[in-house]
Amino acid sequence: MDYNWETWSQFFQENWLVLLVALVVLFIVVNVVKTVIKWVIVAVIVIAIVVYSGYNLEDLKTKFDDLKEMSTQVADSVRQEAMQAMAGEMTDATYTSGEDGSYTVRTDNLQLSGRIGDNEVAVIYRGAPLGKWKIDATIQSLIEHSRQNG
Repeated sequence: MDYNWETWSQFFQENWLVLLVALVVLFIVVNVVKTVIKWVIVAVIVIAIVVYSGYNLEDLKTKFDDLKEMSTQVADSVRQEAMQAMAGEMTDATYTSGEDGSYTVRTDNLQLSGRIGDNEVAVIYRGAPLGKWKIDATIQSLIEHSRQNG
């Protein structure tokens, strides 16, 4: 089901009275009820309006799945960029170690933090944390090059 401005406009024109009543009820609930139940009532009213407008759970699930797939694609793209940066910035990488066995590898765009002997590092790419990654050949190579760089 495709919702565009024309569809919404027609829905509002045909159901303005129902929407007005729902809005008044929401206003009363929010201002009168002072407990957590208020938000349950608000959620029920909003869900009822969404269902009444023609959306069903399958439509919402499809939209959610699309968003989930898009976020996975974005995460994969950022991961790929970070891996390319690792390969391209090895010669400029610097290595610093702490007395507690921790180390940090820095380049212009990357920062890897880990502990000697661990098999994963925390990755920050362009100031954004990307989580902990398993140490693969590219990461291991960057760590080794940074040690040699000093």
